Amino acid sequence: MKEASKEATFLRAKEKVKQLKEFYTHGIVYVCVITFLIILNLIVSPRYLWVVFPMIGWGIGVFFHGLSVFNVEVVFGNKWESQKIKEFMDKSNF
Repeated sequence: MKEASKEATFLRAKEKVKQLKEFYTHGIVYVCVITFLIILNLIVSPRYLWVVFPMIGWGIGVFFHGLSVFNVEVVFGNKWESQKIKEFMDKSNF
């Protein structure tokens, strides 16, 4: 039984490392592409900073990707879900 537990722990750890790697890759690609777009924007049309739109839009995506990878529960996470299940089970006449 302990061997199966070790195997499950290893697989969870491996999945977490994969998620972290994907997040860091996402962040690096974001920084590189946005840097390129800033330079392009300043060369082509310095009077209109259109680069802020992809920067903000993609930045929101990177932010939420980070929240999911680092298990930050903003509103309806696992903890909330578990509390609600327990609450309804305690009432048992919902």
